[in-house]
Amino acid sequence: MDVLIAIFGEGKDLGSLQMAMRAVVVFFAALILIRISGRRSFGQRSPFDYVVAILLGATLSRVIVAASPATPTFMASLVIVLLHGAFAWTCVRSRWLESLVIGVEREVYKDGQFNSRQMSAALITRTDVFETARQELNSLDLEDVQSAILERNGQVSLIRKRESAHRK
Repeated sequence: MDVLIAIFGEGKDLGSLQMAMRAVVVFFAALILIRISGRRSFGQRSPFDYVVAILLGATLSRVIVAASPATPTFMASLVIVLLHGAFAWTCVRSRWLESLVIGVEREVYKDGQFNSRQMSAALITRTDVFETARQELNSLDLEDVQSAILERNGQVSLIRKRESAHRK
């Protein structure tokens, strides 16, 4: 036990090496928790998924700086990951809960017209849509765009006009 205290410290008075050793342990613990949580937590990056990243970072950092005891903090982190997984599993089975927790996509532009109601609800501007056109289509305008959809992850998808319709 004395060896563990020497390596990881005790209480709030930690040396640099002890904090570094705690960081190593927390790193691997976080890696395990993220693997339990699955790719969804950090791959799709919806606001729902960011909650896990933020809470895990905030919670696990407390172990490194000895602001909270390790075991209860790891348990709280595991609960966060399991809660996220339970909500994700339930969202797969309930469209209502999915739209409530994860959100819905919003068509903010269609056939040459911006939908101000959808843009206001999503808190985006025309400039955001034009920025996407510049980045995705290398275009300064929306001439070749049939619609723009704000996806649940916050990205704007641009749907091009069909070639045959565009030529008429």
